[in-house]
Formats: sequence, C-alpha cells, structure tokens
Amino acid sequence: TKVEKSVQACITQKFRSKAVQINIKTKDQASSPLKPSIISSSTSPFKAEIIKKTYPSVSNLNKVTRTVLNKEEHSDSDISLYTPSVATHSCSSSVQSLQVQSSSDCSELIAEDRRLEVDKTLLHTIGKIEKKPRIYIGVPSSCYYLIDILKAELNIPKHHILLCLNKIRLDVKFNQLTDDYGMTPAGLSKIFLKNIPLIASFMRPFIVELDRDMIKRTLPMAFRHKYYNVSCIIDCLEIEIQKPSKAINQALTWSEYKKTNTIKYLISCTPNGLVNYISPGFGGRTTDTCVVESCDFVKSLKSGMVVMADRGFKHVEQYLKKSNITLVRPPSVETGVKMSKSQAKLTKQIASLRIHVERVIRRLREFYMLKPHACVNLKHVKILDDIVIIACALINLQDSLVK
Repeated sequence: TKVEKSVQACITQKFRSKAVQINIKTKDQASSPLKPSIISSSTSPFKAEIIKKTYPSVSNLNKVTRTVLNKEEHSDSDISLYTPSVATHSCSSSVQSLQVQSSSDCSELIAEDRRLEVDKTLLHTIGKIEKKPRIYIGVPSSCYYLIDILKAELNIPKHHILLCLNKIRLDVKFNQLTDDYGMTPAGLSKIFLKNIPLIASFMRPFIVELDRDMIKRTLPMAFRHKYYNVSCIIDCLEIEIQKPSKAINQALTWSEYKKTNTIKYLISCTPNGLVNYISPGFGGRTTDTCVVESCDFVKSLKSGMVVMADRGFKHVEQYLKKSNITLVRPPSVETGVKMSKSQAKLTKQIASLRIHVERVIRRLREFYMLKPHACVNLKHVKILDDIVIIACALINLQDSLVK
C-alpha cells in the first residue's frame, strides 16, 4: 500500500551534524570546570601600594642561570626545565631591594589633612561667634574680651570655652556641634562636663553683693516714692529635667505647679535688675518657703534690709523677722472675700515693681538650657547649678534692664 507523505514522521533522511562533538576536545571558558577568580582592586584583601621597581643586577642573573643549568644536567626528567624553589630563592635577594612606601607615611598624611580640616572648621566657627557673640554665647560684643581672660586664667583652649557657652545659650545637640568643632559627640560631652565647673567658679564674682549705697544711687524712679528702702526682689524659677529612673528621685523632683519633674531655684535681684543671689537647686516638690529657709539667702542680707516678694512667700515673713529683715508683699485675701480698694491698689503697686525680677527670669530663659521645658539631660543635672551661675553672671554683663 502507498504511504501518504502527510503522515510520515520523518520526511528527511537522518544525518549527524558536523558541529556536534560527541567527545569534547576543546574547552572554552564557559564550559571549563575551573572558573577564573576575578578580584578587583577594591574588593581585594591585599591593598596595592606604590612600589618603586628595581631590577636585579647582571651578576644575580648569571647566578640564577648557572643554577638552572646545573639542575638540568643532574635531572633524570627531560621536562624539568624550571624549579620553583630555585626561582623563589633567587628572587628573595631582589625582593629585599624593593622600596615600598611606608603605610605610616600615608596615615600621617591623612592625619595632617584631617587636622587642617578641623582647624579650618574651628576658624570658621570662632569667626561666626565673634561677629554675633550675644546670639551664639550670650556675651555682649563689648565684653567679648572676657573669653581671652578666661583662656588665660583657667588655661582652657578658646574653642572649649566657646563650646561650653554655646551649648548653654542654644542647647544644640552634641551631634550637631560636631560639624562646628570637628570633634566627636563623646569628646564634646567630656569637654562640656569638665570645663563648666571651672568657668562657673571664675564667673561667680560677677553675681554682685548687696551694697546699700550703690542701691540708693542706682534706684529706679518708680521705687523712690514709697519703696526707696527695698534692697532686693526675690522669686523662684523651675527648669524641667528628664524623668529620673529611681522612684524616690521622681517623687522629690515632681512639681505640682508644672506637672513634670523640675529643679527649683531661688533668685534675687536688685531694683535695677542685677542678679545678687542664686540658690542651689532643689527638687520641684519643695515649697518656696522651704527653699528660702534651707538656702543661705538670709546670710547675704544685712540687718534692716527690705525684701520684696510675691504673695506665695507669705510664710517667710516670720523667718525673715528673726534676722531683722522686712518682707514687702501683696496683701493676702481669704477665699470668697472681696479685696478692698486699698488692697487692690497696693497689690497693683507691688506687682508693677516686682515685675523687674520677672524680667530677669525672662532674660535668663534666653539661655535655651534654662527654658521652662528644656528637659535637661540627667547627665547635666549634676552641673545644672554651675550652668545657672554662668547664665546669671552673663546677664549682669548685658545691658541694663531698667532704662
């Protein structure tokens, strides 16, 4: 029977292609089982160094040639033309003559470049502060020479002093100050913690002592009619801190007034706005009366002096009387009782004069580390007293509050 061509499985005759090899005789890179290891200079563990090439002398080459020929004569193999041990031994003398650039020289160059970069950064930062010292460190332009005096007296580098004052004034994080001072955050923190107590001990005398004659000569006009005998005005300020880890410290620093953990200070200023006393820090739960009784504020006063205060200090009156000191404050009013016309007038008069201490505190708050909600780091709480002293001293160097 005839087989139709349309149902044939293989129409064409079978044949073997010449391009297909049964036994592979040639190997290319793709089919080779040995894969070449390609390592770039960037990923190589062996770092390239600059090498000055020196070629072996002619005498050394002659020695190598003679050694190879002798080996050939004594060898039983016809293929042995090269001996690695001989080559390694012969090249050892030439390797010793290679002059490799020392890695220490490279590190010195890198360190020098780094030093120059840091010096350039410091010069830029110091120049920026010198142009606007009041903004960056809280020091008036007319008193900028004080930085050089601090440097000479305390033997502290100038940029360390500027770092401390800059941190108090703007409360910039140490991570950000790294760009301005070219040091690590940990190094900046150590400098800050170390130098703040030294600067505070030097600045302490700038907080003036009370002098009756000086107070009378500089007494503002508003005081001269009825309150010419007022020596100072007192008030308390609170600064928020981070929540302490211990429960007892949390309780001691909790302030019902601020509803957070705070440190409280008693501050006193003269009628013309100069700070004459700043107390050590107390826990936020301490009352104003307890702060006055616990600190040595009374020791800074003289017998017969008059102190002006807010209504919250009414319980201090008996304590001050023991030292023959008079307290002037707004009259107390019982709950539900209407204030008389004379009491309202007296309250208004005292409030208008007591505003000077509020202005001092407001100027103190210009230092961002002392803002009401500054949330001072727990590491800095131990030097917070010194920070407040420095800020008060710088306030006294600024222009007068009372024009």
